[in-house]
Amino acid sequence: MRNMQFAIFFGTVILVYFLVNYYIYVHGLMAFQSTGNFKTAYKILFWVIASTFIVGEILEHTHSSLAGEWIYRIGAFWLSFMLYLFIATLFIDIIRLLDKFFHIVPAVLKSNPGNLRLWTGITVFALVALVVFFGHLNALHTRVKQISITIPKKVSGAPDMKVLMASDIHLGALIGERREQKLVDIINQQQPDLVLLCGDMVDGDIAPVLRKKLGRHLQEIKPRMGMYAIPGNHEYIGGIKETLPYLESININVLRDQIITLPNGVQIVGRDDLSARNRDGGRKELPDLLENVDMNNPVFVLNHQPFNLEEVAKAGVDLHLSGHTHDGQMWPLNYITQAVFEDSWGFLKKDKTNIYVSSGFGSWGPPVRIGNTPEVVVFNLHFQPETAEL
Repeated sequence: MRNMQFAIFFGTVILVYFLVNYYIYVHGLMAFQSTGNFKTAYKILFWVIASTFIVGEILEHTHSSLAGEWIYRIGAFWLSFMLYLFIATLFIDIIRLLDKFFHIVPAVLKSNPGNLRLWTGITVFALVALVVFFGHLNALHTRVKQISITIPKKVSGAPDMKVLMASDIHLGALIGERREQKLVDIINQQQPDLVLLCGDMVDGDIAPVLRKKLGRHLQEIKPRMGMYAIPGNHEYIGGIKETLPYLESININVLRDQIITLPNGVQIVGRDDLSARNRDGGRKELPDLLENVDMNNPVFVLNHQPFNLEEVAKAGVDLHLSGHTHDGQMWPLNYITQAVFEDSWGFLKKDKTNIYVSSGFGSWGPPVRIGNTPEVVVFNLHFQPETAEL
């Protein structure tokens, strides 16, 4: 049954991918139809590039190599081109349709339809290339966001605590050692007491991570109260049984429906990803996990996918941290994540619960971000028990 569902899902994705590409291809063919030999070159080049993402994905899952990585890289960039070429082409079709009824396009532009199509195609591609280029630069620029929160509970020792959170690192074919080192540098600069990694440490298949020995620099991080991680959906996509041993080998403490108590009394509840629901006995429900937690002491919950926030607030959790959404990663996909999640990105206070959903450190697919930036979040926490009213 599960294999059938996967086959239907995969087939649907491939069909949509082909239809979108075909829509762009046909309009490109119309634009370049008067340019002679370039028309033939366009046909070949378009479908070669359009196939690179799927071919690269297959190669990375079957035989990870540098050549396969570059094919996948080209395909990943093509995804961003595909999105914005599709939007631009759809917009032009809408203008063309409106022109039939309202004649909104100046007659001088329509006097030579061949030239109009050609220059429209060239202009659209140039603008999309600029958007993707600056989106890629933006994806490489990680900001450090500082948030101060007072939690009305007492801890042992110092009442202040600095917690650094990173999510969606996506180590793999596209995000490699250089970006990993950047994360390590940020952590060392911030000198947090505690580091929390909220899922999707790897991009999917573990093969490119093993091939490039990624993650080993994270072993250099020695925060005073430790470093803990939880699985995300991409750890399951690549195979949790293969990914988990590697993360543990580089000294990443992965919590799967587990609770640890820090020396100052803060309790960290690390939830397994939603992907575990139908595997290995499933994941525990939050109320079941909190049965073994002292709610009089601070409680942090790490949960990769930010669903059921009402349940979190009702439980009285002090700090709830998630990632997963990437805040849509590329506009206008953020409208989809905003429709799906109560909190697509940023800080939300529900009752007494402090909730934060990170836009993530890395990226999935295209190393491109439009309308948001990658981030690492530093929480400057102050613990102050409520005083009784006189």
